[in-house]
Amino acid sequence: MIEQTRAEEPRQSLDDVAQRPRQSLAGLWNISFGFFGIQIGFALQNANMSRIFQSLGSSLDDLPALWIAAPLTGLLVQPIVGHLSDRTWLGRLGRRRPYFLAGAILAALALLLMPMAHALLFAATLLWMLDASLNISMEPFRAFVGDMLRKDQHTAGYAIQTAFIGVGAVVGSIFPYLLDHLGISNDAPGGGIPDTVRYSFWFGGAALFLSVLWTVVTTREYSPDEQRAFGSAGVDDGAVEVQRLLAARGFAPSMVWLGAGAMVITAVARFGLEKEVYLLGGLLAAYGFASLIAIFLARSGKSTMLSSIVGDFAGMPPVMKRLAVAQFFSWSALFIMWINTTPVVAMRYFGSSDAASPAFQDGGNWVGVLFAVYNGVAAIAALTLLPWLAEKVGKVRTHALCLAAGAAGYASFFVMPDANWLLLSEVGVGIAWASILAMPYAILASALPQGKLGIYMGLFNIFIVIPQLLVATVMGSIMKAFFPGQPIWTMLAAALVMGLAALATLRVTDPSAA
Repeated sequence: MIEQTRAEEPRQSLDDVAQRPRQSLAGLWNISFGFFGIQIGFALQNANMSRIFQSLGSSLDDLPALWIAAPLTGLLVQPIVGHLSDRTWLGRLGRRRPYFLAGAILAALALLLMPMAHALLFAATLLWMLDASLNISMEPFRAFVGDMLRKDQHTAGYAIQTAFIGVGAVVGSIFPYLLDHLGISNDAPGGGIPDTVRYSFWFGGAALFLSVLWTVVTTREYSPDEQRAFGSAGVDDGAVEVQRLLAARGFAPSMVWLGAGAMVITAVARFGLEKEVYLLGGLLAAYGFASLIAIFLARSGKSTMLSSIVGDFAGMPPVMKRLAVAQFFSWSALFIMWINTTPVVAMRYFGSSDAASPAFQDGGNWVGVLFAVYNGVAAIAALTLLPWLAEKVGKVRTHALCLAAGAAGYASFFVMPDANWLLLSEVGVGIAWASILAMPYAILASALPQGKLGIYMGLFNIFIVIPQLLVATVMGSIMKAFFPGQPIWTMLAAALVMGLAALATLRVTDPSAA
């Protein structure tokens, strides 16, 4: 019999302002188990989409452009889902769980269809659908931990969530490799997608849906009245002040964004940069235009989703602003890795850049193993290293040290003599990955207003998405200009920006230590 997480302890009286009930290990498990399936989907995407694109005829230089769909989708979806989920209440289905379920259904469908893609455009479209759906499910999970747990359990809650992310990513990353060793064909001599990848995506779709369904069935969220009884501010508390501050803003910052976008677009035409950079300029200009509209709406006394999102973005707490800089650099490094590890390993250690060759496919499978290793290390580190280190030196210094370990892992790609030694490189990457998934959210959860966890977690993910768009639009131009046909140099770029992330983290103040 499945026991719902909320039923673990007697409910507090709504007349008392009290802490949320303390969750047991089973409760923490149920709250985050859905992330296991979501991360299987992300792992299959991260480890295999470059391989699929190249197998369907994409060139190495075009890979960043094809990956643009993923971060662009997150940029648009996550703040909107966060804003809406803060204001949703569907009775027994709750606040965040409707988004878990809807995203899981759509993501499972995308994983089912992806291996059937026979054209590059179809695969790119499905990547957009997959990433949009994963973002719909993923964004509310971050706020869900803050909704369900008391403050002294935030670190444990996000650590367990990170462990599920690590285990799910191990399963998703290594599955094609295991199928190959079980005798499933890993070759696609006439082009197309190998059976190992095909079956892995179908397995991933089923695992994603079932794990999210587990969390939906075994948890029950606190109602708005219960949240207020725990002393949590409502979603509309402070909304008038946010609109007042937005209305009082001048138009100069909006004009700066518009001007920056115009400059980027002009530079593309003037210096012959890659056409994908137009998107970056367009996004800068679009935000400037959106903020202008939001200010006009606020001044006219109209509170809309746009004005609320722009107002909350402008009014982010100081700790979130500083932590956003570290996020920007750390996720730049991760996205460089996800795009380029397959071509780096296939070319440097397996001697092939031909996507139709058995050597290239073997390299792709080995990348799956490497990704499984760093995710496995992350799962272990989240439950062992991070809590111990955070107790010794604090959350902020723990995060900085872990990011430095990731920078060392990327740099070591230059000195490892063969592909097997890259397993050691992935240890450093895995420690950084564990911290990136847990520590920023543990720091933020105690600093953000409870009623706006959804929107602020969504806005925080902008600083994950923007660097991904920057890498996707600019990296191809840089590599083509300075290192044509030499993807190994992308690992140096990843090491440098991860090092910058570690330095930026040291500027963050841990609110729980203040």
